[in-house]
Amino acid sequence: MINLTSVSGFILMGFSDERKFQILHVLLFLVTYLLALTGNLLIITIITLDRHLQSPMYYFLKHLSLLDLCFISVTVPQSIANSLMNNGYISLGQCILQVFFFIALASSEVAILTVMSYDRYIAICQPLQYEAIMDSSTCRSAVIAVWIAGGLSGLMHTAINFSLPLCGERVIHQFFCDVPQMLKLACSSEFINEISVAAFTTSIALICLISIVLSYIHIFSTVLKIPSAEGRTKVFSTCLPHLFVVTFFLSAAGFEFLRPPSDSPSAMDFMFSIFYTVVPPTLNPVIYSLRNKALKAGLSKVLCPKKNLLRERYA
Repeated sequence: MINLTSVSGFILMGFSDERKFQILHVLLFLVTYLLALTGNLLIITIITLDRHLQSPMYYFLKHLSLLDLCFISVTVPQSIANSLMNNGYISLGQCILQVFFFIALASSEVAILTVMSYDRYIAICQPLQYEAIMDSSTCRSAVIAVWIAGGLSGLMHTAINFSLPLCGERVIHQFFCDVPQMLKLACSSEFINEISVAAFTTSIALICLISIVLSYIHIFSTVLKIPSAEGRTKVFSTCLPHLFVVTFFLSAAGFEFLRPPSDSPSAMDFMFSIFYTVVPPTLNPVIYSLRNKALKAGLSKVLCPKKNLLRERYA
């Protein structure tokens, strides 16, 4: 038995103390993780190899998949390992790294989704200026800004969160080092600093959300003016997946971070954390590929290269 008051790390409570539920959790998380790993790696590979998918939209999608791949890898493997070993212990160093990368990648994902909505806005509402505005230099600068912004956000939260003195048992009622749950362990009024940082990042996220909403208001007003049904279908096939991803990710994240942490988390609390941390990186590749003919064609080329080579040769 671990002495909770003397350890330098933390105890993650996880989903259950019963062994059969821990094994079930391992199986479900392992399958989900492998699906996310496969789906996102496929999208990254397809976009990298297919010369027809070198537009800004797919360039940003590739980085979204890379973010999703890293995002789910921050929490799920550690949770699987803890359940397999029937031990929820996580060292202080591991927890610091987990908080940093979790916040950094989540912030970067919000930023890249905002950039993607702006890209669709320019492509649909200002098509004649698209190539001039979204040139390769602009796209690279936007992606660099996304990663830097995420890194700074993660650094601020980590520095403030782990500078607070902790009281009592170091038990985190989550399957990962969740910042709201960790704030409950602080025994100092200095946690107002973390709240200030959280308020700042929440304000930035709100600005991103407003930008996305305004972009799609302009996009849909433009799409409705397109006379041909085929043209509207083509536009919706690229915009609707992005809109669904934005809505799902931001609503789940907003619910998780804006609600007050419970003193005795229920199964529903764990479920909402899964909706935020595990489900989006797993579903995003499916959502983007289902309605996108170019990605389907690219997937076919990757899976059946000889068949597609013969088709192109005799076309």
